[in-house]
Amino acid sequence: MSAPYIVSKVLDVPGIRHGFFGREGGRSKGDLAGNNMGINQGDNPDLVVSNRASAANAMGGYDVKDLVVFRQVHSTTVVTLTERPDRTVAIEADAMVTNRDDLLLGILGADCSPVLLADPEAGVIGAAHAGWKGAAGGILYATVMGMVALGADPARIRAAIGPTISAANYEVGPDTAAQIVALDRAAAGHVSVPEGKEREHFDIPGLLAEQLFGAGVGLVGDLGICTYANPTKYFSHRYATHHGITTGRQIAVIGLR
Repeated sequence: MSAPYIVSKVLDVPGIRHGFFGREGGRSKGDLAGNNMGINQGDNPDLVVSNRASAANAMGGYDVKDLVVFRQVHSTTVVTLTERPDRTVAIEADAMVTNRDDLLLGILGADCSPVLLADPEAGVIGAAHAGWKGAAGGILYATVMGMVALGADPARIRAAIGPTISAANYEVGPDTAAQIVALDRAAAGHVSVPEGKEREHFDIPGLLAEQLFGAGVGLVGDLGICTYANPTKYFSHRYATHHGITTGRQIAVIGLR
Protein backbone atom coordinates (compact mmCIF):
# COMPACT_ATOMS: atom_id res chain seq x y z
CA MET A 1 0.00 0.00 0.00
CA SER A 2 1.36 3.42 -0.93
CA ALA A 3 1.75 6.19 1.63
CA PRO A 4 -1.10 8.68 2.02
CA TYR A 5 -0.90 12.05 0.32
CA ILE A 6 -2.93 15.24 0.06
CA VAL A 7 -4.13 16.89 -3.13
CA SER A 8 -4.96 20.55 -3.68
CA LYS A 9 -8.36 21.40 -5.13
CA VAL A 10 -6.56 23.96 -7.28
CA LEU A 11 -4.64 21.22 -9.12
CA ASP A 12 -7.26 18.48 -8.99
CA VAL A 13 -8.08 18.71 -12.71
CA PRO A 14 -7.91 16.29 -15.67
CA GLY A 15 -4.45 15.78 -17.08
CA ILE A 16 -2.60 16.67 -13.87
CA ARG A 17 -1.43 14.18 -11.25
CA HIS A 18 -0.01 15.57 -8.04
CA GLY A 19 0.38 14.84 -4.36
CA PHE A 20 1.84 16.31 -1.19
CA PHE A 21 3.25 13.44 0.86
CA GLY A 22 4.04 13.59 4.57
CA ARG A 23 5.99 11.29 6.85
CA GLU A 24 3.22 8.73 7.26
CA GLY A 25 3.78 5.36 5.59
CA GLY A 26 7.10 4.44 4.05
CA ARG A 27 9.83 2.12 5.30
CA SER A 28 12.33 4.37 7.08
CA LYS A 29 13.07 3.83 10.76
CA GLY A 30 13.97 5.76 13.91
CA ASP A 31 13.88 9.56 13.86
CA LEU A 32 13.39 9.36 10.08
CA ALA A 33 10.33 7.10 10.25
CA GLY A 34 8.52 6.45 8.04
CA ASN A 35 8.23 8.06 4.54
CA ASN A 36 11.60 9.82 4.36
CA MET A 37 12.46 10.95 0.84
CA GLY A 38 15.85 12.54 1.57
CA ILE A 39 18.97 10.65 0.53
CA ASN A 40 21.33 12.84 2.56
CA GLN A 41 19.69 12.57 5.97
CA GLY A 42 21.57 9.44 7.06
CA ASP A 43 18.87 7.00 6.01
CA ASN A 44 19.40 3.66 4.30
CA PRO A 45 19.46 4.63 0.58
CA ASP A 46 17.56 1.48 -0.39
CA LEU A 47 14.69 2.47 1.90
CA VAL A 48 14.62 5.99 0.46
CA VAL A 49 14.49 4.61 -3.08
CA SER A 50 11.66 2.32 -2.03
CA ASN A 51 9.76 5.26 -0.52
CA ARG A 52 10.26 7.32 -3.68
CA ALA A 53 9.22 4.43 -5.90
CA SER A 54 5.97 4.06 -3.95
CA ALA A 55 5.20 7.77 -4.33
CA ALA A 56 5.91 7.67 -8.06
CA ASN A 57 3.67 4.66 -8.56
CA ALA A 58 0.87 6.30 -6.61
CA MET A 59 0.75 9.05 -9.24
CA GLY A 60 -0.59 6.70 -11.85
CA GLY A 61 2.10 4.21 -12.64
CA TYR A 62 5.21 6.36 -12.85
CA ASP A 63 8.47 4.55 -12.21
CA VAL A 64 11.05 5.84 -9.75
CA LYS A 65 13.30 6.46 -12.78
CA ASP A 66 10.71 8.99 -13.99
CA LEU A 67 10.91 10.98 -10.75
CA VAL A 68 13.19 14.02 -10.98
CA VAL A 69 14.60 15.32 -7.70
CA PHE A 70 17.36 17.93 -7.75
CA ARG A 71 19.97 18.74 -5.12
CA GLN A 72 18.22 21.70 -3.55
CA VAL A 73 20.59 24.46 -2.43
CA HIS A 74 18.29 27.42 -1.59
CA SER A 75 18.99 29.02 -4.95
CA THR A 76 16.72 30.74 -7.46
CA THR A 77 17.84 28.43 -10.28
CA VAL A 78 15.11 26.99 -12.50
CA VAL A 79 15.90 24.10 -14.88
CA THR A 80 13.82 23.48 -18.00
CA LEU A 81 13.45 19.78 -18.72
CA THR A 82 12.81 19.22 -22.42
CA GLU A 83 14.82 15.97 -22.34
CA ARG A 84 15.04 13.27 -19.72
CA PRO A 85 17.87 14.28 -17.36
CA ASP A 86 20.99 12.20 -16.90
CA ARG A 87 20.35 10.47 -13.57
CA THR A 88 24.09 9.98 -12.99
CA VAL A 89 24.63 13.75 -12.78
CA ALA A 90 23.53 15.66 -9.66
CA ILE A 91 21.86 18.92 -10.67
CA GLU A 92 21.84 21.78 -8.16
CA ALA A 93 18.64 23.79 -8.55
CA ASP A 94 15.48 24.59 -6.64
CA ALA A 95 12.84 24.61 -9.35
CA MET A 96 12.03 22.82 -12.59
CA VAL A 97 9.55 23.12 -15.44
CA THR A 98 8.62 20.70 -18.21
CA ASN A 99 6.10 19.84 -20.91
CA ARG A 100 7.01 16.14 -20.91
CA ASP A 101 4.39 13.66 -19.74
CA ASP A 102 6.96 10.99 -18.90
CA LEU A 103 8.55 12.93 -16.04
CA LEU A 104 7.37 13.37 -12.48
CA LEU A 105 8.72 16.51 -10.81
CA GLY A 106 9.62 16.17 -7.13
CA ILE A 107 10.34 18.78 -4.46
CA LEU A 108 11.73 17.86 -1.04
CA GLY A 109 10.94 19.81 2.10
CA ALA A 110 11.02 19.89 5.87
CA ASP A 111 9.73 23.44 6.59
CA CYS A 112 10.53 25.19 3.30
CA SER A 113 7.60 25.47 0.95
CA PRO A 114 6.93 23.07 -1.93
CA VAL A 115 4.99 24.85 -4.68
CA LEU A 116 3.42 22.91 -7.56
CA LEU A 117 2.20 24.68 -10.70
CA ALA A 118 0.36 23.68 -13.87
CA ASP A 119 -1.18 25.09 -17.03
CA PRO A 120 -3.34 22.09 -17.97
CA GLU A 121 -4.35 23.56 -21.33
CA ALA A 122 -0.76 24.09 -22.47
CA GLY A 123 0.46 20.86 -20.88
CA VAL A 124 3.17 22.61 -18.86
CA ILE A 125 4.01 22.00 -15.20
CA GLY A 126 6.45 23.37 -12.67
CA ALA A 127 7.67 22.67 -9.16
CA ALA A 128 9.65 24.89 -6.80
CA HIS A 129 11.31 24.75 -3.39
CA ALA A 130 11.14 28.02 -1.48
CA GLY A 131 12.72 28.79 1.86
CA TRP A 132 13.31 32.39 2.88
CA LYS A 133 16.17 32.83 0.41
CA GLY A 134 14.26 31.41 -2.53
CA ALA A 135 11.04 33.21 -1.65
CA ALA A 136 12.64 36.61 -1.22
CA GLY A 137 14.97 35.96 -4.15
CA GLY A 138 12.08 35.49 -6.57
CA ILE A 139 12.21 31.80 -7.42
CA LEU A 140 8.47 31.65 -8.10
CA TYR A 141 8.55 34.45 -10.64
CA ALA A 142 11.44 32.66 -12.37
CA THR A 143 9.45 29.40 -12.34
CA VAL A 144 6.41 31.05 -13.89
CA MET A 145 8.59 32.63 -16.59
CA GLY A 146 10.14 29.22 -17.27
CA MET A 147 6.68 27.81 -17.81
CA VAL A 148 5.75 30.72 -20.08
CA ALA A 149 8.78 29.93 -22.24
CA LEU A 150 7.27 26.47 -22.80
CA GLY A 151 3.92 27.91 -23.86
CA ALA A 152 2.06 28.43 -20.60
CA ASP A 153 -0.14 31.46 -20.02
CA PRO A 154 0.16 32.92 -16.48
CA ALA A 155 -3.59 33.51 -16.38
CA ARG A 156 -4.18 29.78 -16.90
CA ILE A 157 -1.55 28.66 -14.40
CA ARG A 158 -2.78 27.07 -11.20
CA ALA A 159 -0.42 26.97 -8.21
CA ALA A 160 -0.63 25.12 -4.89
CA ILE A 161 1.47 25.92 -1.82
CA GLY A 162 2.10 22.79 0.20
CA PRO A 163 2.97 22.08 3.85
CA THR A 164 5.28 24.83 5.12
CA ILE A 165 6.36 26.19 8.46
CA SER A 166 3.88 28.89 9.49
CA ALA A 167 4.70 32.45 10.50
CA ALA A 168 3.67 31.63 14.06
CA ASN A 169 6.48 29.07 14.31
CA TYR A 170 9.06 30.64 12.01
CA GLU A 171 11.18 33.00 14.08
CA VAL A 172 13.95 34.51 11.96
CA GLY A 173 15.27 37.32 14.14
CA PRO A 174 16.44 40.80 13.08
CA ASP A 175 19.47 39.82 10.99
CA THR A 176 17.65 37.36 8.74
CA ALA A 177 14.63 39.66 8.59
CA ALA A 178 16.89 42.42 7.26
CA GLN A 179 18.32 40.07 4.62
CA ILE A 180 14.82 39.07 3.52
CA VAL A 181 13.71 42.68 3.07
CA ALA A 182 16.97 43.55 1.29
CA LEU A 183 16.19 40.86 -1.29
CA ASP A 184 12.54 41.85 -1.69
CA ARG A 185 11.12 45.07 -0.25
CA ALA A 186 7.60 43.69 -0.62
CA ALA A 187 8.56 40.95 1.82
CA ALA A 188 8.54 43.54 4.60
CA GLY A 189 4.78 43.11 4.73
CA HIS A 190 5.28 39.48 5.71
CA VAL A 191 7.87 40.07 8.43
CA SER A 192 6.48 40.97 11.85
CA VAL A 193 6.91 40.54 15.58
CA PRO A 194 3.81 38.64 16.74
CA GLU A 195 2.06 39.67 19.92
CA GLY A 196 3.82 38.18 22.91
CA LYS A 197 7.03 37.58 20.95
CA GLU A 198 10.29 39.51 20.99
CA ARG A 199 11.83 38.65 17.63
CA GLU A 200 10.78 38.82 14.00
CA HIS A 201 8.82 36.04 12.33
CA PHE A 202 8.45 35.44 8.58
CA ASP A 203 5.33 34.33 6.71
CA ILE A 204 6.69 32.32 3.76
CA PRO A 205 3.29 31.13 2.39
CA GLY A 206 1.88 34.64 2.58
CA LEU A 207 4.72 36.11 0.53
CA LEU A 208 4.59 33.26 -1.98
CA ALA A 209 0.86 33.72 -2.60
CA GLU A 210 1.37 37.46 -3.11
CA GLN A 211 4.22 36.80 -5.54
CA LEU A 212 2.22 34.27 -7.54
CA PHE A 213 -0.68 36.66 -8.00
CA GLY A 214 1.84 39.40 -8.83
CA ALA A 215 3.26 37.19 -11.60
CA GLY A 216 -0.22 36.95 -13.11
CA VAL A 217 -1.01 33.41 -11.93
CA GLY A 218 -4.74 32.88 -12.29
CA LEU A 219 -5.46 30.57 -9.36
CA VAL A 220 -3.50 30.09 -6.14
CA GLY A 221 -4.25 27.71 -3.29
CA ASP A 222 -2.54 27.21 0.07
CA LEU A 223 -3.04 23.96 1.96
CA GLY A 224 -2.46 25.93 5.17
CA ILE A 225 -0.56 23.10 6.87
CA CYS A 226 2.29 23.97 9.26
CA THR A 227 5.07 21.39 9.27
CA TYR A 228 6.39 22.50 12.68
CA ALA A 229 2.97 22.18 14.33
CA ASN A 230 2.42 18.64 13.00
CA PRO A 231 5.64 16.70 13.75
CA THR A 232 3.96 13.29 13.65
CA LYS A 233 2.65 13.93 10.15
CA TYR A 234 5.40 16.06 8.60
CA PHE A 235 9.16 16.33 8.87
CA SER A 236 10.27 19.68 10.30
CA HIS A 237 13.90 20.71 10.41
CA ARG A 238 13.24 23.40 12.99
CA TYR A 239 11.21 21.11 15.24
CA ALA A 240 13.99 18.52 15.07
CA THR A 241 16.62 21.14 15.90
CA HIS A 242 14.64 22.37 18.90
CA HIS A 243 14.27 18.80 20.18
CA GLY A 244 17.79 17.55 19.47
CA ILE A 245 16.81 14.92 16.91
CA THR A 246 17.39 14.32 13.22
CA THR A 247 14.70 14.63 10.61
CA GLY A 248 13.87 13.48 7.11
CA ARG A 249 12.33 15.12 4.07
CA GLN A 250 8.85 14.76 2.58
CA ILE A 251 8.11 15.13 -1.11
CA ALA A 252 5.61 16.96 -3.30
CA VAL A 253 5.20 15.66 -6.85
CA ILE A 254 3.46 16.69 -10.04
CA GLY A 255 3.15 15.12 -13.50
CA LEU A 256 1.17 15.28 -16.72
CA ARG A 257 -1.10 12.24 -16.98
